[in-house]
Amino acid sequence: MKKTPLYEKHIELGGKIVEFAGWALPVQYKSIIEEHEKVRNSAGIFDVSHMGEIFIEGTNAEEFIQHLITNDIANMREGKVRYSPVCYPDGGTVDDVLVYKFSCNKYLIVVNAANIEKDYQWMLDNATEDVSITDFSESYALLAVQGPEAMAILKKISTYPFETMKPFTFAEKVDISGVEVLISRTGYTGEDGFEIYTTPNYAVTLWDRLLEAGKEELIPAGLGARDTLRLEAALPLYGHELSKEISPIEAGLSKFVKFNKEDFIGKKALISQADSQTRRILIGFEMIERGVPRNDYEVFSGDKKIGFVTSGGFSPTLKKNIGMALVDSEYAIIGNEINIVIRNKACKAKVIQLPFYTRK
Repeated sequence: MKKTPLYEKHIELGGKIVEFAGWALPVQYKSIIEEHEKVRNSAGIFDVSHMGEIFIEGTNAEEFIQHLITNDIANMREGKVRYSPVCYPDGGTVDDVLVYKFSCNKYLIVVNAANIEKDYQWMLDNATEDVSITDFSESYALLAVQGPEAMAILKKISTYPFETMKPFTFAEKVDISGVEVLISRTGYTGEDGFEIYTTPNYAVTLWDRLLEAGKEELIPAGLGARDTLRLEAALPLYGHELSKEISPIEAGLSKFVKFNKEDFIGKKALISQADSQTRRILIGFEMIERGVPRNDYEVFSGDKKIGFVTSGGFSPTLKKNIGMALVDSEYAIIGNEINIVIRNKACKAKVIQLPFYTRK
């Protein structure tokens, strides 16, 4: 398994190490619920150095990215970050990414860890002239400080005016306790927060100084809390809500698919899906009967199988078992009763509105 620059820190802090996308990462330190609640109420720090960073540069960089992604970056200003799915010609999803705009000729695309090699090859395969595509993933470590106290903690060790940063913006050459970083007001928890890009040799220094600055408000958090937090916020996870077989239209991400822009990969197939009355659709549900739903569990309405669970588990915030499922659209009605098959038993659940949690 690959190790991030913070691997020894995770061991030192008692992190329980698991394999994730080929990486050795902490699933938890003391308690997933404690880490989850700390992020919701104060702040947590995550090591997300396994994510991939690919730079797109050249005179045709914007045109290339417009063809590559389903979202539209034509009106995107420098210093902005934009979320987008990337699709195959049949509408299936290659990945979901964040696009950082430095200039019309320079962009950073942040990709999921499990998809780095695949995404990089997909970009090369679809490259146009006057575009340079470079995988810089090994040149970055990435820390995420998430939660309502995230900004206050950063301000203890930096003079940068973080309050001037709007969500989905970034700044370069920001000094945090003597370390120069790229920082964005982004995250994957449903809370306010920041993601900090640094070089691997400064990762431990930055981690230690952030934990010291936030010793009253901040704790390290692992993959377990990251997953429960993103589930409550109904944020998609590649391989679950999105995949080669699941399109962004099916996953409820239509607002990130811009049909009014020039041709992009998958456009024709996605238009056909958007116009269909019989497609699958992502729903949220809460369990009525006891049982913890997990991904790939079957979903029934009466005796008819109507879909499958994409993600599920216990919600520490709502104190109930919840999940998302991909089902036939005719059953995606709020309040509708469905059955989740848990250990060969049909357990009652109810379709509810997504997201499960929205921060105040």
